[in-house]
Amino acid sequence: MLEWFLQPLQYPFMVRGISAAVLVGIVCAVVGSFVVLRGMAFFGDALAHAILPGLAVGYLMGGGDRQVLFWWALGTAVVSGLSIGAVSRSTRIREDTAIGIIFAGMFALGIALISTVRSYTVDLAHFLFGDILGVTPTDIQLILIFSGVVIGLIFLFYKEFVLLSFDPVLAITLRLPVRFLENLLLVLIAISIVVSLQTVGVALMVAMLITPAATAYLLSKRLPVMMALASGIASFSGITGLYLSYYLNIASGAAIVLTTTLIFFLVWSGQSLWQRISKQIE
Repeated sequence: MLEWFLQPLQYPFMVRGISAAVLVGIVCAVVGSFVVLRGMAFFGDALAHAILPGLAVGYLMGGGDRQVLFWWALGTAVVSGLSIGAVSRSTRIREDTAIGIIFAGMFALGIALISTVRSYTVDLAHFLFGDILGVTPTDIQLILIFSGVVIGLIFLFYKEFVLLSFDPVLAITLRLPVRFLENLLLVLIAISIVVSLQTVGVALMVAMLITPAATAYLLSKRLPVMMALASGIASFSGITGLYLSYYLNIASGAAIVLTTTLIFFLVWSGQSLWQRISKQIE
């Protein structure tokens, strides 16, 4: 058993992959807790797909350089997130409608740009479906820096974000900078998505943002506990998914997402069974 556990760790790319999975799991779990509480799952999914034009432009300008792709994706995610907020606030259009408009437009633009590149298949596919085993030391540094910034800002404005999530009317009454806080949360979600790109890719990104937090929500209604549980679930899913990828020879991003999804259904089914037993006892 010990040999089974230690064997993948002899490869540096596995160690880097596990480090990235844990860091990404923590930051996604913390930010995802607010996403789940505020019912912003569709926003997260749309934003993950809306960064496709940034990836395409970054690829065209940088020739596939990962650092260039990262910065273009980050800029696109921030602009898309703030655009959704601006459209939903400045018109009579509902937020979900604004999300759909920006999401569809940006995704179409990304497809149009990608279609002009003839050799994009392998390089951009890594960002569509994840390439956690290709994480470099520089990628780890970027993930560590931006994860630290996101978590630091979350805890710096923790009370304000909690009040805004549970009682936005009171937040306005107390004259909190509501628009600034909403835009800041959108930016933090955007950063979390881009940081997580290389682990599970655009196609599966929303799972890392939503599923661990949703699982933790079933287990606890206290936000600090929910964040801690979600971080643990996401980190465990990342590590387990990588081991499954190594031994079963399957895509690492898909293995990570399937693991966290399985944990969700185990918790959900366990709670459902417990509720039935409790009703029968009563």
